[in-house]
Amino acid sequence: MKRTGAGILVIAAVVGAVCGFILDTVLAAMGRPTFSPAASLPTILVLLAAVIVVLAVPVARATRGRSTRRIDPFRALRIAMLAKASSLVGAAATGFGAGLLSFLFTRPVTPSVGSMASIIATVVCGVVLVVAGLVAEQLCTIRKDDDDEHPGLPGADAAPR
Repeated sequence: MKRTGAGILVIAAVVGAVCGFILDTVLAAMGRPTFSPAASLPTILVLLAAVIVVLAVPVARATRGRSTRRIDPFRALRIAMLAKASSLVGAAATGFGAGLLSFLFTRPVTPSVGSMASIIATVVCGVVLVVAGLVAEQLCTIRKDDDDEHPGLPGADAAPR
């Protein structure tokens, strides 16, 4: 599994920003109120970030020899994939909130801080989720063994006669 790169996170954030901006533009064009995320969304993003890191800590302890408890490799892989998915969702949520904010700032009337509070909280908590996902992904990685640099058995390069 390859680690999550900055490029895919930037792409997710840009797609989220475009979607957020277009959603508010379409709603305003239809004469409806603009979208504002629920107040529970930032809380859910932070709780997800905490759960991801808590799940990854036992894997990190087991891989670094700090625990006698054996971790199932499939469980470790699932946690690593969950961490990767969480960082992507966090980037998309951050971008979506940034798109909503950019729409509000392009309006001739500056909105009140109270109407922007949940959007700003979503952006901040999305960044927290990205960081937690990347940290958990780092915790789930295994150190590179000495055998990884020289694959094969000793003397395997000799041809049989």
